[in-house]
Amino acid sequence: MTQINQPAQAFQVPFIDVTSDEAIFEGEGWDAVVVIAPSLADIKQDEINLLASHASQIDQRIGNSATLLLAPGLAGGRLIISPVADADNIYNDVRVFAKAAREGIAIAKAAGATKPLLVVPAVSDTRYQHAQQVAALACGQELWQPLEAREAKSLTPSLAAIGLLNSESHSQLINAAESGRVLARDLCGTEPERMSAMGFAQYCVDAFTDSGLAVSVIDQVEQLRTDYPLLSAVGRSSFGVERHHPRVVKLEYIGEGTITKTLFFAGKGVVYDTGGADIKVAGSMAGMSRDKGGAAAVAGLMKALSILKPKGIKVVAELGLVRNSIGSDAFVTDEIIRSHSGARVRIGNTDAEGRLVLADLLSHLRIQALQAINPQVFSVATLTGHVVRAYGGYSALVENSVAKQQGVAALLADVGEQWGEPFEVSRLRPEDFDKVADKNGAADVVSSNNAPSSITARGHQYPAAFLLKASGLLQTPLAFTHIDIAGSAVEGDPLYGKPTANPLVALLQFASC
Repeated sequence: MTQINQPAQAFQVPFIDVTSDEAIFEGEGWDAVVVIAPSLADIKQDEINLLASHASQIDQRIGNSATLLLAPGLAGGRLIISPVADADNIYNDVRVFAKAAREGIAIAKAAGATKPLLVVPAVSDTRYQHAQQVAALACGQELWQPLEAREAKSLTPSLAAIGLLNSESHSQLINAAESGRVLARDLCGTEPERMSAMGFAQYCVDAFTDSGLAVSVIDQVEQLRTDYPLLSAVGRSSFGVERHHPRVVKLEYIGEGTITKTLFFAGKGVVYDTGGADIKVAGSMAGMSRDKGGAAAVAGLMKALSILKPKGIKVVAELGLVRNSIGSDAFVTDEIIRSHSGARVRIGNTDAEGRLVLADLLSHLRIQALQAINPQVFSVATLTGHVVRAYGGYSALVENSVAKQQGVAALLADVGEQWGEPFEVSRLRPEDFDKVADKNGAADVVSSNNAPSSITARGHQYPAAFLLKASGLLQTPLAFTHIDIAGSAVEGDPLYGKPTANPLVALLQFASC
């Protein structure tokens, strides 16, 4: 098994709360001032405001695009004004601050700063009430480097710290969230041999050492076949190669005090998706090492929880890690396989493998949730191309009737909007259940049709109907919400872009509601 050379948390820039405006001056320990503001008039510090206003009279870029000013007397002699564009547009959200922050911190890094001070003036618009935290997290996203590059080139973080001026003790949350996001990006974005199912599981074990979380890994072939039959079917052709064997990682966080709610997460971790016997063709296999973004985000969420230690909640997660390999023992379309819940599942397409993995995980979580306090169940997965076709770069929420009555998706969508990880809310319809019905009755449910989801009507909604039936959740009073993150797990290049760790921050805030 691949050995881990660098802890997940090693490549992280710490954020530090700064309470005094004096920090903007030379000699206070910082070496650049990075201002993120909709307009120069929003800047509260007179020294910055006067300098920026004077400079704008001779350089029209200032206040309109991210610009570095020479600023004698200020920290490091560097003042970076990165304006928040179009903040008054009623259709915009807090991500406009994130974009400005990324532009500003990139300039600070290129200028040679190592301890920039981030200044985000408060604004009255309630859409931007978490603008400073979102801007800080955006800096972390901008500065992260891939694990392969860090190991090959012995990279270290380019910044020693980032100061948060007048942050009201936000650094604890930001550092915890960013620690989880570093872990999630590493897990999602690393190539399939380095982050095989075995490597992914070991990376988690190492990351959670001394975290206080209960951590266990199921790695025995016979136990996997018995307890996770659908997951094992996906990985059946991989059992012939020891380094490709599946894993299930179980994580549990229990907060101090009286438990008032319990959250259960199933994370899809297909470490490489060839499509199986329904093989991906025409170059569409490239980038399929990123099909583990759901499991990565859930692992990152658990890491953040272990640091923040919110009271009164319990969070349980299962991560299904498997390679959808091609070979003589590969599972094929038309097979009928009994799931962990006992449902007979007809395989409609071997390239719809993620929902099979999730169904077994959800079945295990279902049993625990039925005995839990105020339970809510979630699946998180890079599941369908249809969600990308429908919503572009946004995650989709598809909830059952119980979750809808409890307002789960509405609350999560509101939290995501406030924290820069917005969702689209979809509805389950009768047609979704019709689509997964086995027409001749030989099986209880069909996993999928035999066409790509991107050209299938309701291609991201009906998989939630399958999950409900195949996991046994349909016959329970449990609230269940499926989260399809295929459009938001990676930014930029769809194949090899930077992992985002979405929707870790939204889920972290939701857990604390």
